[in-house]
Amino acid sequence: MSFDSFSFDQRLVAGINACGYVTPTPIQSQAIPEVLAGKDVMGLAQTGTGKTAAFALPILQRLLAAEATKRGPIRALVLAPTRELAGQIHENFIDLGRQTGIRCAAVFGGVGFNPQIKAVSQSTVVVACPGRLMDLINQGAIKLDKVDMLVLDEADRMLDMGFLPDIKRIMSHLPEDRRNLLFSATMPKDIKKLADRILKNPVTVQVANTAPAKRVSHAFYPVDQHLKGRLLEALLKEIEHESVIVFTRTKHRAKNLARKLDRIGHQATFLQGNMTQNQRRRALDGFRDGTFRVMVATDIAARGIDCDRVSHVINFDMPDTAETYTHRIGRTGRAGRSGEAFSFTTPDDKVIVRDIERTLRLRIDSHTVEGFDYDRLPVQQHVSHKPKVHNGARRPHKSGGNRRPRRSAGREKRA
Repeated sequence: MSFDSFSFDQRLVAGINACGYVTPTPIQSQAIPEVLAGKDVMGLAQTGTGKTAAFALPILQRLLAAEATKRGPIRALVLAPTRELAGQIHENFIDLGRQTGIRCAAVFGGVGFNPQIKAVSQSTVVVACPGRLMDLINQGAIKLDKVDMLVLDEADRMLDMGFLPDIKRIMSHLPEDRRNLLFSATMPKDIKKLADRILKNPVTVQVANTAPAKRVSHAFYPVDQHLKGRLLEALLKEIEHESVIVFTRTKHRAKNLARKLDRIGHQATFLQGNMTQNQRRRALDGFRDGTFRVMVATDIAARGIDCDRVSHVINFDMPDTAETYTHRIGRTGRAGRSGEAFSFTTPDDKVIVRDIERTLRLRIDSHTVEGFDYDRLPVQQHVSHKPKVHNGARRPHKSGGNRRPRRSAGREKRA
């Protein structure tokens, strides 16, 4: 099958050719005809499967066929969980629809309101994060009463991030008579309930959730927690890599680890939730163009990273669920390339290791790095514990009893 089989408008064909698309991916082959036919669609697909074009192309085609005005009102609304993903979808609409004249605006936090309000007033397609979109609705700066196509992309992640109340409020501003598309990598109960509420007689299209495993090799690296940093340095020196994404559990660790790697020459940057939009854009652009070869990121911040050159994903900290593991490794092995996924495991990770192997239906081998000192003790265990003496005798505690333990630092915040 080729894109010619969809009989797209020639202005849209020009965009497809300019983007270098030749053969539709499985999700595109299944979803595009259904959306063109005006049906509601439930799409089950991970990132990296081409799902953005699976809804962007038929939406643009339907707008052209309906001779929709090129500069508003808003006819198509796409909701996405993160700024990075919203920006990526927005860029895809711009690239594919460059010859159509149809305007598209992006709406997300971290930047000023006024430029977005102006862009929205002149656009037919809007890609938005739920929180900022609700801000504009509350200000009376945006109207959604003409929307006839709604897309919820990465719906499972939006629910994980607590956007369900905003999604419900946004839907109350939309016309009842509209087409609805919902894309999700997983189908937990909450997503099923949301789909039942939004979609009307939907067609379900699905590509295998374990697709990345076919292109990605997996390896576990058992290691004590205090040796992870040194093991990462040793591994990066040993492997031949293009671009590498390193996943950590916390924002604090992502920033500190990236800075340490950069100091020792690994051209590293980081991505985490506390960054400004400009900081995030500089990090992402630098990673995509090769200025940075290592990106250290948290799970939420990493949604929307789209770089075909990622050769390795390294789980510095193991994910909480097997589904999150699948999302992480989906960042490599893209566009037909192969990739490698390395995971640092500690004795506390036995349950998630078992869940990952069960999900992938694969026995993952454990590896070591040759020459690495796995017996190195934590720093504090190298310090001499000889008691201090004062005039030949051990200095007594002032209280005469057990000292009050030092208060431990607060737990690191998650992204």
